[in-house]
Amino acid sequence: MGVGFFFCLLFIALLFRSSSPQQPNTDGFFVSDFLQKMGLSPPPSPVCSWKWVTCDAPHDKVTSFIASGLGLSGPIPENTIGKLSRLETLDLSSNSITGLASDFWGVGGTIKNLNLSRNLINGSLPNNIGNFGFLESLDLSFNGFSGDVPDALGALSRLQHLSLSHNGFEGRIPDSISGCRAIASIDFSSNRLNGSLTNSVTHLERLVDLNLANNGIHGRVPDLSQLKSLSWLNLSSNRFQDSPTNAFRAPLRVVDLSKNQFQGYITQVKSGSGFNLSNLVLLDLAENELSGDFLVLREARALRYLNLAGNSFSHREFPSDIGNASNLEYLNTSKTGITGQIPVELSRLTNLRTLDLSHNHLSGDIPQLSIAALQVLDLSHNNLTGEIPPLLQQKLPELLKFNFSYNNLTFCASKFRLETLKSAFIGSSSDCPIAANPGALRRRSSTENKRRSTLKLALAIALSAFFLLVGLLCLALFACRRRTHLWTVKQPTYKEEQNISGPFSFETDSTTWVADVKLATSVPVVIFEKPLLNFTFADLLSATSHFDRGTLLAEGRFGPVYRGFLPGGIHVAVKVLVHGSSSGVAEPDAARELERLGRIKHSNLVPLVGYCLAGDQRIAIYDYMENGNLQNLLHDLPLGVQTTEDWSTDTWEDDNDGGGVRSAASEGLTAWRFRHKIALGAARALAFLHHGCFPQIIHRDVKASSVYLDSQLEPRLSDFGLAKIVGGEVSRGSPGYAPPEFAQSEACEANAKSDVYAFGVVLFELVTGREPVERELNLVEWVRGLARGNRLAEAIDPKIQGTGAEAQMVEALRIGYLCTAESPLKRLSMQQIVGLLKDIGSASADLVS
Repeated sequence: MGVGFFFCLLFIALLFRSSSPQQPNTDGFFVSDFLQKMGLSPPPSPVCSWKWVTCDAPHDKVTSFIASGLGLSGPIPENTIGKLSRLETLDLSSNSITGLASDFWGVGGTIKNLNLSRNLINGSLPNNIGNFGFLESLDLSFNGFSGDVPDALGALSRLQHLSLSHNGFEGRIPDSISGCRAIASIDFSSNRLNGSLTNSVTHLERLVDLNLANNGIHGRVPDLSQLKSLSWLNLSSNRFQDSPTNAFRAPLRVVDLSKNQFQGYITQVKSGSGFNLSNLVLLDLAENELSGDFLVLREARALRYLNLAGNSFSHREFPSDIGNASNLEYLNTSKTGITGQIPVELSRLTNLRTLDLSHNHLSGDIPQLSIAALQVLDLSHNNLTGEIPPLLQQKLPELLKFNFSYNNLTFCASKFRLETLKSAFIGSSSDCPIAANPGALRRRSSTENKRRSTLKLALAIALSAFFLLVGLLCLALFACRRRTHLWTVKQPTYKEEQNISGPFSFETDSTTWVADVKLATSVPVVIFEKPLLNFTFADLLSATSHFDRGTLLAEGRFGPVYRGFLPGGIHVAVKVLVHGSSSGVAEPDAARELERLGRIKHSNLVPLVGYCLAGDQRIAIYDYMENGNLQNLLHDLPLGVQTTEDWSTDTWEDDNDGGGVRSAASEGLTAWRFRHKIALGAARALAFLHHGCFPQIIHRDVKASSVYLDSQLEPRLSDFGLAKIVGGEVSRGSPGYAPPEFAQSEACEANAKSDVYAFGVVLFELVTGREPVERELNLVEWVRGLARGNRLAEAIDPKIQGTGAEAQMVEALRIGYLCTAESPLKRLSMQQIVGLLKDIGSASADLVS
């Protein structure tokens, strides 16, 4: 019995130990404490049983900790991760970590794989990284690191994979990188590196992938013939010069040298140089200054992607050996000045998905292209003649994009929509064939008289109906004008308002909308913070003078906006979501969504203070913004001029102090500090919508006219969250702000990255003072072109030059450059943008406006 009692006590003790908290000074305690301090409640079970953690069995020491995407936030605390003495793999990627603990570098004795990518870590990368002598993989991409790349990286002799992309590293690639003898892949893309590419890289004999895209590296490309393993090379969007032939010394499969300043003849590549064209899969030489003949393609049987656009080749005819590249899927020779005819050899490219021959001098007929796999076709801006082949015309509706504009082609217009005719066939002529049916021709003479009689009768009926309709419209117009006049002249008394009945029809310059309600006083107006005030639709009618044009502030994409004063002196902007009435959103769902939006509060968002559901009509009520929007201040309004582009400061002059406030806002735009404040405020608002709301809110229509200034000149973002109410037709961005992927596919939906792109355009506007589209100028293309030439200072608005802050303005343009990357994957997150703008702000805080 004594032995049984002893074992019972032992079992209870073990059970108590397994359910007790982690013991102090153990790996379990350090990991659990780390999660708690980073805002996550750890599971009650032992740490070594967690799916994120791997331990060595005998000692319960943590060897692997993978906590990617857990929502961790803040700096890594002291005495947590740095105490894990046996740690080999640490993955804290895709969180919101802002800094590293001083003892973090203590884990360097054993760690082999370190991934801190997609966080908010900023500042310099210390030379302590050299302590991680066993490191094999290091990923710090998509953070806010700045300063020089540390020389200590050269001490990591076992390092195989290194990614520092999408940060703010500056200076040159250190010569010490040659010490990474085991390195297989290097990614320094999307930083601010400059200087030349030294021969230190050429000593990395095991290097397979090298990505230095989107930096400011210049000079010649060193001889890469020693890199016997190199197969993937991306030097795009830098400032490399001279001949690119040194880049082709290695046995490459993927080569991207686009958007540089390369010159010379690409055909100078000699046989025996180490470059084998038969291995090449992707070649991008676009937007350089190359000349000479086209690259000989007779051996390019593996080539799938070829982009030579934006060069000027001296051999002006299309290469006849193009048909040998039988696996080609993408071909772009636009803006290369080629002449002659489109070669029939293109019909042999059965895998071709994209063909862009635009902006050249091609002539003659369009051959019978192989169209089975084709998705994008652009032959615009040439001298092509004749008929578009019938088989190709049949295929066009299935393509994602096509353009035949500015040629002399003929086609059958009846097969295409009017919008397509206006965008893809400019300058072409319609020539639809008449079906020649012999039986119909024989019967034509016998039926001719009958058809003429029918036509006469139809014409008489149509004319009668037309004149009757005109008469009715005149009567209706007279009655409508009379009623509108009565509304304008006579304001109803309280007693009369009780009997106001509908339906009510309202008309603006470009919009007609109806509030189909039986009695205006029976429709409630919900004001979130004043629930006891029994406002009704009748109060909205009175506040806006029955939605009179005199109170119209704007006619935006969602509908008209009116200024009004509700009882009690509540100054509001009333937005009528006319598109919401036909979107199919049920009234309970619309009310629920508006209630949710009303609960979203942020110092940089325009508050939604209430709403009204008038029949099928949805009406959103916002705080009135006294100082208008950024569009008006930057572009539209000299002092005293009105506009109805969007909610605005049309009626500032009606305010007693409006002139003084407006003058302050207008004058403030001549100071960089004020523009930076607007950019940072708008960025914070978007970051809150993307990362601080659940579910995430995508704005979908970020633009200058969506950014407002309140009475204290604080920036506020408007029109957030309306997409579910107004439907998708008006929620894919405005012209000039929509990202390029929207033009490539109608199925592409708005997301956080499309918001980031639009914000980048607004940032360009703030620094340059230009609109997104001005005549022949596209703002994004112009600024990005200056960035690639290291000439961003030329883009600064003359109104803010000479203030001593030009370097900060250039930094802001670089942030905009990262926001407007063509690939959504290359764009920053709004959290990262806020961090970068704050860094600029800390440097400009002492500037005098």
